[in-house]
Amino acid sequence: MDRSSLLQLIQEQLDPDNTGFIGVETFASLVHSHELPLDPAKLEMLVALAQSNDEGQICYQELVDLVSNISSKRSSSFKRAIANGQRALPRDVLLDETGLGFYKRFVRYVAYEILPCEMDRRWYFYQHRTCPPPIFMAAVTLTQIIVFLCYGARLNRWVLQTYHPEYMKSPLVYHPGHRARAWRFFTYMFMHVGLEQLGFNALLQLMIGVPLEMVHGILRISFLYLAGVLAGSLTVSITDMRAPLVGGSGGVYALCSAHLANVVMNWAGMRCPYKLLRMVLALVCMSSEVGRAVWLRFSPPLAASGPQPSFMAHLAGAIVGISMGLTILRSYEENLQDQCVWWVVLLSYATFLVFAVFWNIFAYDLLGTQIPPPP
Repeated sequence: MDRSSLLQLIQEQLDPDNTGFIGVETFASLVHSHELPLDPAKLEMLVALAQSNDEGQICYQELVDLVSNISSKRSSSFKRAIANGQRALPRDVLLDETGLGFYKRFVRYVAYEILPCEMDRRWYFYQHRTCPPPIFMAAVTLTQIIVFLCYGARLNRWVLQTYHPEYMKSPLVYHPGHRARAWRFFTYMFMHVGLEQLGFNALLQLMIGVPLEMVHGILRISFLYLAGVLAGSLTVSITDMRAPLVGGSGGVYALCSAHLANVVMNWAGMRCPYKLLRMVLALVCMSSEVGRAVWLRFSPPLAASGPQPSFMAHLAGAIVGISMGLTILRSYEENLQDQCVWWVVLLSYATFLVFAVFWNIFAYDLLGTQIPPPP
């Protein structure tokens, strides 16, 4: 039975008067008598919806949204109804599932790493599809590795590459003298100071970015990552006006700070093992990376022809993650456009972008900033 026939049958038999509601008992009997193609997870959701209603009824529109699956995003009212009816659901959890293959165990692992609510974990586990795969973070990481290997082989240098006079001539590096080349505000994320920075960023992108992309989708995570990247370069152009910039730390810190903030705000619900130890290690590693960047900026270990890359992108990325990223991660399977806080965050980010653009156009000349000559 196709989707349209299923919905027509439900409406004709259970809601002929178009009241907008369907009794849960009659709906359950229809499911069993006609062997309707509803997976157990969806059926549980519908029962939870009905049990959250005083009259034991299912809203027909919510039923249509769930069955048709035109959009995978659940409305806030739907999620509230699920939460209200959650106690009536079976108490077994995903950890009790047996006989799972390797990939399904990995999906379950991702659910417990990222999502704080058992209901959301079960929803993600049953609704997860392998297509599209999490290609964005993998593609970014692979591109960064290829670019690093190319420049490393060309310059015969694998650490502190920014001290090589030819490195800063790359068309990918952000340099204040090349601000008119707008692509550099993004492409600097493919360049790295050395093997240590690349290894740190690549590890976090794969360990945190890929699971986040699996759960929240390529559009949301790519938008968050690129927003952190752009905020990083624009912040450097405002606060550290003479410095160049390389590395994907703006995007990486946007993802990591959003995830860590989400874990802290949902501490009791998170079921990832050793979460306190992992939180401390993550904060120590991220702080150490910022400290290393500050050291290289102000106390370069080697003689250089100009200022070394700025560290402000790390801080800008963290701010984007705590604001925009946390809003995204706390809105799993919900429509962002329906939330007032999302528009506030988006408007704030857009205001910052407009300010940064005007700053780059006028401030350098008005302030008489001495920019080092571009390579």
